[in-house]
Amino acid sequence: MGGDAKDGYYCSICGGIPPDQIKIKKIPIEGKETGIDRLDWILLDVYRRNFGNDETITDELIKRVRQFNYIPTKKMDEYRAALLREYKMLRPDDIRLMEERQENQEESHA
Repeated sequence: MGGDAKDGYYCSICGGIPPDQIKIKKIPIEGKETGIDRLDWILLDVYRRNFGNDETITDELIKRVRQFNYIPTKKMDEYRAALLREYKMLRPDDIRLMEERQENQEESHA
């Protein structure tokens, strides 16, 4: 891997994103596996903020997902349902593992 935190990290062979930097998770949306970049980070961020109701949680998930991903307007309802479903499937063990992974990644870049 080439580069640094200032210039960004890149593959020293192809110049693209290094495989260990890809943070895409696939979830089913309308029965099709759809990749969402940084989904674990987004789910963890929303979980930590302890929003009260499903509508607010879904709004926050969508807002964060759109920062890193394109969501087709015609598919917004399907994305909202799929993201809320993923959020509701989180278990305490999942949260702990996601936090540990995030801490390890931050330490490896320090």
